[in-house]
Amino acid sequence: MTNQEKLYETLGELLYAVAMADGAIQPEEQQALEKLLQHHGWAHEVRWSFHYEVSKQTDVQQAYKKAISFCQHHGPSPVYTEFIEAMNIIAAAANGTDQDEEAIISSFSKDLISRFHRDLDLNS
Repeated sequence: MTNQEKLYETLGELLYAVAMADGAIQPEEQQALEKLLQHHGWAHEVRWSFHYEVSKQTDVQQAYKKAISFCQHHGPSPVYTEFIEAMNIIAAAANGTDQDEEAIISSFSKDLISRFHRDLDLNS
C-alpha cells in the first residue's frame, strides 16, 4: 500500500467519524458520500475505509485518533484542504452541521497545525 492510498483510507475514517458524531449515519450523509466519491480518483480507498469502520462499529473518537495519528505522521499535505471540505459536506448533509460534527472538523485542523508547529520548533 502506498502512502497516498493510506492517506485516502484515512479520509474514509474521518468521514465515518463525522457521520457518526451524532450517533448514527443518516441516509443523507450516505448519499452525500456517494455523490462526493462519484468521480473521485481514490473513491475505492475512501469508500472501503468508511465501510470498514461501519462494519466494525468503531468508536468515533477511536476512528478520529487513528486518522489524525496517520496524518500527523504523514506530515503536511495539500490534500488536507480536500479532507476538510469533504468533512463539511458530510456534516451538512443531514439537518446541517451539529456541534459534535463541528468539533471533529475543528479538531482536525487544530491538531494538524499544532503538530506541524511543534515539528517546526524542534527543527529550528
